Amino acid sequence: MQKDDRAKVGIVMGSDSDMPVMAKAADVLETLGIPYEMSIISAHREPDVFFAYAKSAEEKGLKVIIAGAGMAAHLPGMCAAIFPMPVIGIPMHTTSLGGRDSLYSIVQMPSGIPVATVAINGGVNAGLLAAKILAVSDQELLDRLKAYSSRLKEQVETKDARLQDLGYKAYMEGNR
Repeated sequence: MQKDDRAKVGIVMGSDSDMPVMAKAADVLETLGIPYEMSIISAHREPDVFFAYAKSAEEKGLKVIIAGAGMAAHLPGMCAAIFPMPVIGIPMHTTSLGGRDSLYSIVQMPSGIPVATVAINGGVNAGLLAAKILAVSDQELLDRLKAYSSRLKEQVETKDARLQDLGYKAYMEGNR
């Protein structure tokens, strides 16, 4: 589901090294039945391509952009400066500063250019936040989100029942 004409969410990253994290956002969107498109675009290495993407996103029907970035982390903020609808930034873990550099670059936007920001490498939460934004005007999607949350609750209850049944030592042995 890379280039979908029905896409409601754009997932964009500056490098394919971000793919493992961005794929988690895509997985959530697929689970919830939300069409999306995914692209690798560098705001620094190909600014003309980036500007064309961000300027055309609304016209293409995108309602939310999820942008992942490491180090200088300009991609989410620049998307937010151009795209008039919500942008969710995912700061990437970096080797030099552990992703704090990315986090600060995304979360410290100037007044008037907000970027919703999730945890470092928070692809799952970015996908869920995009879904929740879309669910404001989509009851069927809201119902799917509620069912998703119920499944999470059931998973925890199942794990706890197993822990209560086995005790922590046997539980840990079974999880190795």
